[in-house]
Amino acid sequence: MDAILDFLGQITWWQWIIIFVLLIAIKDVFFNKEHTIKHNFPVVGHFRYILESIGPELRQYIVANNREELPFDRIERGWVYASAKNQNNYEGFGTDRDIFETNYIFINNAMIPYRMPENHPNIEDPYFLPCAKVMGKHNKRRKPYRPASVINVSAMSFGSLSAKAIESLNRGVKKAYAYHNTGEGGLSPYHKKGGDIIYQIGTGYFGVRDKEGNFSLKELKKLVDKNPCIKAIEIKLSQGAKPGKGGVLPASKITKEIAQIRKVPLNKDVVSPPYHTAFSNIDEMVDLIEAIAEETGLPVGIKAAIGKMDQWVELATIMEAKDCGPDFITVDGGEGGTGAAPPSFADHVALPFMYGFRDLYKILKNHNLTERLVLIGAGRLGFPSSATMAFAMGVDCINVGREAMLSIGCIQAQACHTNRCPTGVATQSKWLQAGINVKDKATRVNFYFKNFRKEFIELTHASGYEHPCQYTMDDVDINLSDQDFTKSLADSYEYHKVEVPFEGMKALQDCPDLGGSYREMIKEKKIDKNTIRY
Repeated sequence: MDAILDFLGQITWWQWIIIFVLLIAIKDVFFNKEHTIKHNFPVVGHFRYILESIGPELRQYIVANNREELPFDRIERGWVYASAKNQNNYEGFGTDRDIFETNYIFINNAMIPYRMPENHPNIEDPYFLPCAKVMGKHNKRRKPYRPASVINVSAMSFGSLSAKAIESLNRGVKKAYAYHNTGEGGLSPYHKKGGDIIYQIGTGYFGVRDKEGNFSLKELKKLVDKNPCIKAIEIKLSQGAKPGKGGVLPASKITKEIAQIRKVPLNKDVVSPPYHTAFSNIDEMVDLIEAIAEETGLPVGIKAAIGKMDQWVELATIMEAKDCGPDFITVDGGEGGTGAAPPSFADHVALPFMYGFRDLYKILKNHNLTERLVLIGAGRLGFPSSATMAFAMGVDCINVGREAMLSIGCIQAQACHTNRCPTGVATQSKWLQAGINVKDKATRVNFYFKNFRKEFIELTHASGYEHPCQYTMDDVDINLSDQDFTKSLADSYEYHKVEVPFEGMKALQDCPDLGGSYREMIKEKKIDKNTIRY
């Protein structure tokens, strides 16, 4: 034994390296049964897989130019980061975008911009920009709700996002007077940090299911009564990332905490079917909506990515004939979102937001439904210019998911489905989450939302309007091809948006249904007047 130790002690460090490399080579040649490259090129073949694994990072930081990456290029991410940090988010020396590309949008400015009168709410608070409509007003729900912000957090479940990410978002929306959609994973303790909540019901009925996994109106009523932060209910029919596809929550990912929140068993896979079991047709869905609204008193809406239109026509016909149905509709873009999905779904199923919303709005307009509904858009709309286009088309609010993730530190690593998100945002790893400072990230969410609204207001004023609900389809032009000509959205999409009733920002500020804690802040004169630092 001593002789062996003496021999090993005489081996130098570079000889140890040679031995290590030889062992890898032997393993690659004689024991590797999976990778041809490693067998045929022992040792050096490993570099191929190393480079492949860090390929996205190499392209993101070294290879790709500022406008080349998807879903968000470097300039877009930089704008969100700067806005969230309350830093200078301007760009100099003109645009570097290809302004002649197809579908490029142009916002038409007025010769004389809108001028705020004395005592205007935006003089007191440059970030004040609530929704112009009230959820549940037409259907006379007992607890109507006007979102105090036109930009809000889209549906992202606890489980897909980490506890610290969810808590950061909720604390941030409280400061920004926005709402936070729970996603279909149930209401976690991290959602209950002061922000308004839109509670989403998915096909798994997590958090509001009975022991057999069926939807329970009784459980929903108990949840709403216990949590006054819930301001509205959203039934998810489909989402942009994977419309029409269910999901499986593996038993290995179900912690005791997740099981309690979602009301699911431990040590057993939980299946979310692609369809709802609480209803099987449009009539039954409308009946369920009315039953939920009657039981809870809250506005009830639906969320979907848009594809076939025949069932939407059926829904609109029922709503018009019976004067009932959803109080709001969230239109999710089919270009994918925070949910992981097979490429065939994320890349090809459902229409992108602008095409899907166009088709749905025409149907709603033909059935005289636009004024009674709050229409919410989602799908890469978290930039003031994109939001302007969406408001001109007819939306009343926008939801942001990935942009909100960027504001709390997401670097677009596109590892959401691996549980190895390097920033701790989309993982359940305690170690990776440890780097998230909730207080700091909540402040960043607040600044991103407020600086978004401030710039959106400035764009609106530049177009001659007081509120973005006043935008029309003639206020935005779009490139139709590479032939160097544009048309207005009205001419391109062949409809005109229905005028939104609007009595001025002061009337919105005084509305008793205004959400968030904004009215309380006004009473206590605690409005945060901090403006951007440049």
